[in-house]
Amino acid sequence: MLIKRGRDWEINQREVTDEALFLNRRSFIKSITAGAILAPSMVGFGSSANAKKKKMEIDPTASLYPVRRNDRYTVKRAISDEYDATTYNNFYEFGSHKSIYRAAEALKTRPWTISIDGLVEKKQLIDFDKLINSMPLEERVYRHRCVEAWSMIVPWTGFPLARLMELAKPLSSAKFLVMETMMDPETMPGQKQHWYPWPYSEGLTIEEAKNELSFLVTGVYGKPLPNQMGAPLRLAVPWKYGFKSIKSITRFSFTNKRPVSFWERIQPKEYGFWANVNPEVRHPRWSQATERTLSGPRVPTQLYNGYTEFVADIYKNLSSEKLFM
Repeated sequence: MLIKRGRDWEINQREVTDEALFLNRRSFIKSITAGAILAPSMVGFGSSANAKKKKMEIDPTASLYPVRRNDRYTVKRAISDEYDATTYNNFYEFGSHKSIYRAAEALKTRPWTISIDGLVEKKQLIDFDKLINSMPLEERVYRHRCVEAWSMIVPWTGFPLARLMELAKPLSSAKFLVMETMMDPETMPGQKQHWYPWPYSEGLTIEEAKNELSFLVTGVYGKPLPNQMGAPLRLAVPWKYGFKSIKSITRFSFTNKRPVSFWERIQPKEYGFWANVNPEVRHPRWSQATERTLSGPRVPTQLYNGYTEFVADIYKNLSSEKLFM
């Protein structure tokens, strides 16, 4: 999600993806025609690919995937191409551009400890691998709508946020859930930009957090979650704009005070607490009536991103709030 006055979000996706594909193709052709001359460089390329493959193989949760899909959550549009969805990402901890997937390889996801604190019966520190092995994993195909007016259809793997809340046992006085991203400026160079209010934080009401759609994501496309998409644990709240779906979570804190989250703190006139999708409420700098899909044409945007039946009742008594900002 961008706060700059530039219109980077309007760049045609083909200008990004096709260029990469073209360069890969040209490199491949050169390797064939050059033959033995480029053999050493090809060995290096193979070693790099093998290193990435080995990294995936040693993920201690890799054997948990793929999992059974929950067909209650269906989307009529086709699932986005895996390459497109995993190489076009926002993760400001690694930069403000979309192609941060290479930089995000530096993220260290083990060991990974999750803190549960605030208004709970008992504060806890939980190892991520123990947590994921204790939860009923399922796959859900969700729409993902960015406030920048692009979208994708993603097969997330994970478990309901409500299950973590059962583990946390929040007190009756808890009205909000605040989540925080890992803080490590040496690994995440974007966090050295002191004008941002790090660590990245997001908040939901307890009612939103308990909603059946609220999903803690551990994987995608039948594999463990890649770093650039928020490994090892991120949130998916598909009726809200994507910046509400916080990545690489290390803390869940329950409170009775409404939090001011990352983008709301930076630009309160453009990004609000609720951030529900509504095509009739424009962003101050662009329309939200339609969205550019990563793997297809521009399409009309739907109220609550198409999830009205699941979430509309949460907001029926909040007419004075800016629900769609």
